Amino acid sequence: MQLPLSEDINFKNKDYTVSHLPKTEYLECTFNNCNFENSDLSNINFTECDFVDCNFSNANVMHTTFNAVTFKDCKILGVLFQNCNSFLLSFKFTNCALNLSSFYQLKINYTQFINCTMHQVDFTETEAKHVVFKDCDLHQSIFDKTNIEQADFTSAFNFNINPSLNYIKHASFTKENISGLIESFNIKIK
Repeated sequence: MQLPLSEDINFKNKDYTVSHLPKTEYLECTFNNCNFENSDLSNINFTECDFVDCNFSNANVMHTTFNAVTFKDCKILGVLFQNCNSFLLSFKFTNCALNLSSFYQLKINYTQFINCTMHQVDFTETEAKHVVFKDCDLHQSIFDKTNIEQADFTSAFNFNINPSLNYIKHASFTKENISGLIESFNIKIK
């Protein structure tokens, strides 16, 4: 089914908890200070869109397309990204709170997470090659059978990644955060 097209529109201060976002394809649109909390965003296509200061907490993203989408200063709590459309999936997150969200079994290669709070985020069986976790707090995030080859953790903190359960070849870490790789082995560094 071909969706109608909304192109190059700036949506400001909209509350989509009261009125639903129309099921359409959004191309090069900007959403500023919009509330999508608990909203049904299923089967909507977002291409080259920017979300700034938006609340996506617990939004339904079943079969939603995120293609070249940026999220900045957004609250994205409990979003199950594994339910979105994985075709052409690409996004970037800057200064976002992604706590309790899930990327289970998704391919999110080359995604950038910059200065994000990511407590208890599920990356189980995720393909996250070349992903950048710049200045991200990964407290209690789950890495299990995750492919983080060539990912950048040099400024990430509070992570616990077991190298024997994940694919970490050529991933980058620092002396300061290496304890996040050996914590599961009960080894102490002094």
